[in-house]
Amino acid sequence: MAELFAGFVDLFLNLDKHLGQVIGDYGTLTYLILFVVLFCETGLVVTPFLPGDSLLFAAGTFAAIGALELEVLLPVLYVAPILGDSSNYWIGRFVGPKIFHRENVRLFKKEYLDKTHAFYEKYGGKTIVFARFMPIFRTFAPFVAGIGRMTYIRFLAFSVGGTLLWISSFVLAGYFFGNIPFVRKHFTLVILAVIFISLLPGIIAFLKEKLAQKR
Repeated sequence: MAELFAGFVDLFLNLDKHLGQVIGDYGTLTYLILFVVLFCETGLVVTPFLPGDSLLFAAGTFAAIGALELEVLLPVLYVAPILGDSSNYWIGRFVGPKIFHRENVRLFKKEYLDKTHAFYEKYGGKTIVFARFMPIFRTFAPFVAGIGRMTYIRFLAFSVGGTLLWISSFVLAGYFFGNIPFVRKHFTLVILAVIFISLLPGIIAFLKEKLAQKR
């Protein structure tokens, strides 16, 4: 039982690496699995560690070879983060203020929450769009927007816009470039490069902050 549970957890944490196996084993249920993973990554503030960018790229790659249908894949991937964002927003609105002022929070690092809040204070509603391309930040941004009581309609507009940009860019990149021989041969390195690129805005922001502190 423990081994089965461990295998299940590994599957979800590394779905980008096991996607081919999942498609072979579960067929059309793969769309539901992708939906659940993306919903949790964006909708539950305690699961920022789930795959995002690399999973989208991998899904696009498999769509290009016909293992997934792009006309089904894209709507599923568009809806999941939008619903996830909304869920996270309302959790932040009703539960967030109690958590935000507590120092010891077991389920997640309060440091991430504080940094996202500072980012939100600086960029306002655009944070929802920027954060889409920044792992961890995209999980906390809707939560912080809820704490800050951004109007839901305004929040939803930023969420939809950011989602369309994020999903389209990574899935279509995988669709058009994922099956180039060089990319297929070095797929692991490409996935790592995708992750690095998605982390780059956060790294730049961190370095700027450190330089500002030194000055």
